[in-house]
Amino acid sequence: MTLLFALLLGIAYPLAMTGIGQAVFPSQANGSLVMQDGKAVGSTIVGQAFTSDRYFQTRPSAAGEGYDGLASSGSNLGPTSQVLADRVKADVQSHQAAAPGRPVPSDLVTTSASGLDPDISPEAAFYQIERIARARGLKAGEIRRLVERQIERPIFGFIGEPRVNVFELNRRLDGVSAKPSR
Repeated sequence: MTLLFALLLGIAYPLAMTGIGQAVFPSQANGSLVMQDGKAVGSTIVGQAFTSDRYFQTRPSAAGEGYDGLASSGSNLGPTSQVLADRVKADVQSHQAAAPGRPVPSDLVTTSASGLDPDISPEAAFYQIERIARARGLKAGEIRRLVERQIERPIFGFIGEPRVNVFELNRRLDGVSAKPSR
């Protein structure tokens, strides 16, 4: 029985699920990679760090050295952690320097549970528009319309939260003003 169940659940079942995943959802099963000129340039389901003022920036990452898919995890820093408080305070000050007088959306200074979240809230995207408009020499209204088109709504209107995929948004942004520098 042990050998039978080991073969059934350890080999046959995983192979069947892998085959079904590849047949029914090939893009998702292969990491939702985005290809450009035959080369993988990113993934729509794994966050990537964008540090240039010309791009929308993601949430901070606690995964390894930042957005390391092999080290997916939270920071495990609790609410009384001075390290966490200092990092959040520094991040808030950095964002406020770019947009004085405006409250910083919480998802721009807090990490996700996996450390690999590819999405930000629409508020976090709108917060960054002025900085990007200045860096790219574009009108803020043009970037705002781009963000509004990229907002993903909750499934059936109530499952999940409105969100913006930062990678996809930045790809569209490069289409508006083609001078990418990551």
